[in-house]
Amino acid sequence: MKGTNLGEFQELVMLTVGLLYDKAYGVSIKDEVKRQTGRTVTLSTVHAALNRLEDKGFLVSWMGEATEERGGRPKRLFRITAYGKQALEESRQVRNRMWELIPKVAWDHI
Repeated sequence: MKGTNLGEFQELVMLTVGLLYDKAYGVSIKDEVKRQTGRTVTLSTVHAALNRLEDKGFLVSWMGEATEERGGRPKRLFRITAYGKQALEESRQVRNRMWELIPKVAWDHI
């Protein structure tokens, strides 16, 4: 399907949004990416990816309740859409198909 291609970091962000479900917001996503992958990413990089993914229709966001820990400011929370789920599934199918097509001999010399 045209337009559902995900970059590697976008895929990581979307998978993280899925992992966190209704607790997915910028800082929690940044922290979970670090926890799951060992990669240190900046909050601005996460926000840029979230904005692009929402523009593509892969994510939706809403404002959560104001929290004392954030000085009364609400968190912008994210969730995967049906279209986003489809994009993730297509990405996984492509990767799995390509892994399966690598001949065993390609690994023998390593």
